[in-house]
Amino acid sequence: MRPLCPCWAGCCVLLVCSLGVRGAREAPSAAPEQVHLSYPGEPGSMTVTWTTWVPTHSEVQYGRQLTGPLPLRAQGTFSHFTDGGVLRRKFYIHRVTLRGLLPGVQYVYRCGSSRGWSRRFRFRALKNSPRWSPRLAVFGDLGADNPKALPRLRRDTQQGMYDAVLHVGDFAYNMDQDNARVGDKFMRLIEPVAASLPYMTCPGNHEERYNFSHYKARFSMPGNNQGLWYSWDLGPAHIISFSTEVYFFLNYGHHLVERQFHWLENDLQKANKNRAARPWIITMGHRPMYCSNADLDDCTWHESKVRKGLLGKLYGLEDLFYKYGVDLQLWAHEHSYERLWPIYNYQVFNGSREMPYTNPRGPVHIITGSAGCEERLTPFSLFPRPWSALRVKEYGYTRLHILNGTHVHIQQVSDDQ
Repeated sequence: MRPLCPCWAGCCVLLVCSLGVRGAREAPSAAPEQVHLSYPGEPGSMTVTWTTWVPTHSEVQYGRQLTGPLPLRAQGTFSHFTDGGVLRRKFYIHRVTLRGLLPGVQYVYRCGSSRGWSRRFRFRALKNSPRWSPRLAVFGDLGADNPKALPRLRRDTQQGMYDAVLHVGDFAYNMDQDNARVGDKFMRLIEPVAASLPYMTCPGNHEERYNFSHYKARFSMPGNNQGLWYSWDLGPAHIISFSTEVYFFLNYGHHLVERQFHWLENDLQKANKNRAARPWIITMGHRPMYCSNADLDDCTWHESKVRKGLLGKLYGLEDLFYKYGVDLQLWAHEHSYERLWPIYNYQVFNGSREMPYTNPRGPVHIITGSAGCEERLTPFSLFPRPWSALRVKEYGYTRLHILNGTHVHIQQVSDDQ
């Protein structure tokens, strides 16, 4: 373990008809919208994803100059998606992966086709080496309504403060709502951030509708598990994203719990063998193993399903993560911020009384689900648990700076102050 340094409806419709001429219905748009980036796990690459309302070619034009022509071209594919709501709304999701990008270099791009182009966006290609200090914005539970953290996140992004975003589950509230219009609204809202930074995700409980189909369709994550679980390398860290939801929505198949567990164990074994190059192992999953909120969520009960597994004994993740020395576990779901002391099986494993996060003997858990949504903030129980180091009931998000192979810096930003 390496040291962590913590800082602190009514609806009114007006129908107007002319006397003799019936207005033509507006044609569906071929112009790209909901543009966002993701890192596909291949050094020197970046995936651009966007939506249109008619089938068109999928192309990205890009270059290194802020103005003038964009000399480079990349082609991709689109997939047809039909929402499961009563209107069966249809749209087309385009994916193009740019390759051969120079590490650390800024690129300008636009996406679309001859039938319509997006505006120009900028991003910086991720560096390939373990010897750099990536900076991330981390949060979960961001809604299309009451997205308190978004204005500051947009400003931070414009100022070049981050290299990537980790969105730890629960998007839009919910992407399927109002025949997927809420999902469209949310994807448009995050575009100023997500079109400039790789926006890396994991599924939350609010993505469950239609077997997580909106989550799987709208986001483009590494691997071949539809974004439910995957891993990638960033600087001196190996980051693992997984689904806590396979433990709760068993109607979609018990086999997913087993498949994910075995995948996780295999991935952790490989990551441990690569510790010399990437010393940090960081996980992100939506529902936390521990929390001290005043509600009836899984983590407030004595045994969480994620922690102990199905029936309290099958495919639990705490023992697995402890066995392979996971350093930092990122969670959301509770609409608050809570930092734990290093912990395993309810026992505090601080490095020392004076420096608890220096060489801790157990993983450090961070719950960061206060980015803002219609469900507001979650209260805490009256008295914190012995393993709870800090509790903040304020809107905000987390800044994670992986300084080097021995130090990580964590800062919680309050949007209420």
